[in-house]
Amino acid sequence: MKVISWNVNGLRAMMKKGFVAAVDAMQADVLCLQETKAGEEEVQEVCKAIPAYQVFANASKAKKGYSGTAILCRQEPIAVTFDIGLEEHDLEGRVTTAEYRDFFIVSVYVPNSGEELVRLDYRERWNKAFQDYLLWLNRRKPVLACGDFNVAHEPIDLARPAENYNRSAGYTQREIEGFNALLEAGFTDTFRIQHPTEVKYSYWNYWQSAREKNIGWRIDYVLASNRLMPRVQNSFIYNEYEGSDHCPVGIQLHQ
Repeated sequence: MKVISWNVNGLRAMMKKGFVAAVDAMQADVLCLQETKAGEEEVQEVCKAIPAYQVFANASKAKKGYSGTAILCRQEPIAVTFDIGLEEHDLEGRVTTAEYRDFFIVSVYVPNSGEELVRLDYRERWNKAFQDYLLWLNRRKPVLACGDFNVAHEPIDLARPAENYNRSAGYTQREIEGFNALLEAGFTDTFRIQHPTEVKYSYWNYWQSAREKNIGWRIDYVLASNRLMPRVQNSFIYNEYEGSDHCPVGIQLHQ
């Protein structure tokens, strides 16, 4: 099973930027999307262009055209649920979960701490609540948590660590500690465990031609329950697919 995650930064806009061709080329069995920026019906409508997939979408209730997650799958899940069951964190459509026989797959768009870190306190509350949610799932079945976690975990995960440390959203010690807590709770960063020294990014700011200069960040992850790791054959970052300020990341899971 090939599981791919992609922050598309606007699904309707991506449809004009080669999204259908990219999906066809990647041949994912499950495709987790973040930042769809569309209502459920709008996601369903645009995904008619890729009829091989069943589509399950979660939209922001607080602000139209903002945030949003989805899971597209070839094989119908046992069940699909939305959000994490806490009103404070369930207004922006940030979590979609599909249950399969042997595991859960979660598509997540973690909140950004914002300009001047104005949302960092909220982000810490989110981290704790989301970790509790994953652990609740993990008690039932192993979990793949796929998405934009909005944090570069280590200096190798961004082009300019010294300039950004404790100054920029996505690379503060508080955010790093939140990610560390997830790993310590029983999850593995699939890409880094298999590629311990590889410098590869999944996000580039649109400004200043950052992608062309490869001034990037690795903030998109597939985290796997530790007990699921023996089934992870390969993990990858697909830098070649464009159209968004993020690129797809994923794993090949052996059945």
